[in-house]
Amino acid sequence: MKSKFVLGIDIGGSGIKGAIVDVKTGEMTTDRHRIPTPEPSTPDAVADTIKQIAKKFGWKGPIGIGFPGVIQHGLVKTAANVDSGWLNVDLEKLVEKRTGNKCVAVNDADAAGMAEMKYGAGNKNKGVVIMLTVGTGIGCALFSQGKLVPNCEWGHLCLPGGIDDAEKWASDAARKNFDLTWDEWMQRLKTYINYVEDMFWPDLIVIGGGLAKKLKKNGIPFETHTKIVPAQLLNEAGIIGAAVAARKLLKEVD
Repeated sequence: MKSKFVLGIDIGGSGIKGAIVDVKTGEMTTDRHRIPTPEPSTPDAVADTIKQIAKKFGWKGPIGIGFPGVIQHGLVKTAANVDSGWLNVDLEKLVEKRTGNKCVAVNDADAAGMAEMKYGAGNKNKGVVIMLTVGTGIGCALFSQGKLVPNCEWGHLCLPGGIDDAEKWASDAARKNFDLTWDEWMQRLKTYINYVEDMFWPDLIVIGGGLAKKLKKNGIPFETHTKIVPAQLLNEAGIIGAAVAARKLLKEVD
């Protein structure tokens, strides 16, 4: 029987989550295992946490990792919500050395977008699709004709009115920092999304991250000129997409 399973890891500002994923179907074949992100979230501490998750599943095989920052050829280039010691660290080699397993690392929003494009809300959409992951920060993934344009860090856009970092103004962390009501937070998010719309004119916007579950239950509380939907895979998209990114390590998979 051909191998088709990958351990997907989603590194977040508050938690590191993992599960074994069937990359042919996009389904998690185990429950999600979550460990709080270590403080400080240094490379060694995070690598040890990933090793714990792999050990929890008795895992020997490919690992896919979604990281909250720009990843170029396995190297971490930005680290807004984790320890600054990550800059220029080879995440893939670090985890491979720590776990003994081959791995592929990508930006976490790119990972979530890959999952939604393959198995979720963006499936078969050949236009311009933007995935926004809203949680501790704001991540973004851009797809055109089904192809990913990696490392679009639009969560840190400057907005009109003197807002020099959208993430610090409209993320869930900002909601807590500014003690915003739900309506106030959604108005800020709408302002940010409208700005992104005006810059790129996408055909579809998918909202993922921790906010997706609330929007799926209660609906999108504002209007946009672009079709906007919650992620179908909800907060599991990051894990599933990370596994999809590492799919190329499974030479037996078609």
